[in-house]
Amino acid sequence: MSGVTLSGGCGCGGQSTGGCGCGHHHGHGHAGDSAARESTDGAVATFGVRGMTCEHCVASVTEEISEYAGVTGVSVDLQPGGISAVTVTSTEPLDRANIEAAIRDAGYEPAAD
Repeated sequence: MSGVTLSGGCGCGGQSTGGCGCGHHHGHGHAGDSAARESTDGAVATFGVRGMTCEHCVASVTEEISEYAGVTGVSVDLQPGGISAVTVTSTEPLDRANIEAAIRDAGYEPAAD
């Protein structure tokens, strides 16, 4: 998963066996905690996303968003049970409605502004 960063409060205490409950077999990473945020600055935008719990969720959202022209990276601060922050970088202006549609297409709900 190139261009994907995972972090945040899964509550496993570093003892994860990868069992997120989604039915897939995978682990998850820990790179630190940070709050979800909403901001737009040129070709970088951060979107709050509800319902993401594991690496499979991250991969699904990343795949859908990466299909848009100009997208050069997707970084996810995973917050299972909360609002995850998905930061998108692009060489072209980002259309919020298109990115939110991609999040929905992946099966998740954009958090309200």
